[in-house]
Amino acid sequence: MEIINKNDAALLDEYENFTKNHENGNFMQSLKWPDVKDNWGWDAIISRGKDGKIRGTCLVLIKKVPIFGCTFLYAPHGPVCDYSDKEVLQDLLDGVKVLAKKYKSYQFMWDPCFEEKERELSELMISMGFSHIYDAPELSTIQARNNYMLRNIKGKTQDEVMMSFKPDWRNRIRKGPKKGVVCKVCGVEALDDFYPLMQATGIRDGFAIRAKEYFVKFINGLGPEHCHLFMCYTEEDGRQIPLSGAVTTQYAGKTCYVYGASANHHRNLYPNYLMQWTMICWALENDNYIYDFQGIPFYTDETNPNYGVYKFKKGFNGEVVTYAGEFFYTFRPLMKKIVDLCERLVRASRERKRHKLVKNRNTDFNNEG
Repeated sequence: MEIINKNDAALLDEYENFTKNHENGNFMQSLKWPDVKDNWGWDAIISRGKDGKIRGTCLVLIKKVPIFGCTFLYAPHGPVCDYSDKEVLQDLLDGVKVLAKKYKSYQFMWDPCFEEKERELSELMISMGFSHIYDAPELSTIQARNNYMLRNIKGKTQDEVMMSFKPDWRNRIRKGPKKGVVCKVCGVEALDDFYPLMQATGIRDGFAIRAKEYFVKFINGLGPEHCHLFMCYTEEDGRQIPLSGAVTTQYAGKTCYVYGASANHHRNLYPNYLMQWTMICWALENDNYIYDFQGIPFYTDETNPNYGVYKFKKGFNGEVVTYAGEFFYTFRPLMKKIVDLCERLVRASRERKRHKLVKNRNTDFNNEG
């Protein structure tokens, strides 16, 4: 095992080439990802075989814990290797232990992209000293465990993929352009159009949104090779009206729909259908084997407000993929208990403030009515 030398350009390129070409590679394991998560520190580990070639990598983000003088280590969707190769996993874990000592870490976590049904892989990691919660409940993990994907699309034509969709979905994809909707590939210059859509979507669907500056870092950090902002518009009175948008990545043979937003108006133009199809075509053009619609929380509960997300994605006739989730390696159990307690208190305080704010808003609304 070796800890990466951040000043060795050739080594950085070697790491990146391995990671972006490995079947278990992920954009959050790219060395470009720290440019997006610049409020965290970072380091990286390399495992080599006897031939000297890289056989595993692990990008580790480092979060400082205020007051306590310790850190939390996180390898998002890492490591990148053959998950069944215990020798490589142990070599990478040995590197994590070196980082834990260097950065005074109380705990490390990784959440590799293998499926929950692959229990033998979970058991392998548990045998190495990791703790794990089987069947972790929705929204209890950093990354969504339940995802919706089009898999094995590499080598297929656009017509073949299109014909696999439900008929209504095919019709709605075609209706958009007939009604004047266009989908464009954009960069940060279009964030002034995208961000109001994100704000409207957050209010409509009841979730918190990131600051506009985060999307600037996301798009610029990954760069045009790996990240596009897709925007759908219609024209009215000579003006381009934003209808929907998506921040989407392409890395290691996978195209991932990461952030999406849409307007409350002009929904009869079906912009989201055309936008998804344009992104799927991007995946096909670059011989990707997966188009990942990403999270579908509470997809089994038709009464849940989030069920509509799954219903929309399901029309593209993919499949549900449930990841095993998070694996923790604890270095300082007492510190973990203290930090966990403080985090629970902070979350409870924020939740009380949120409920109070919602109650006040509802009171104001009723008074105005």
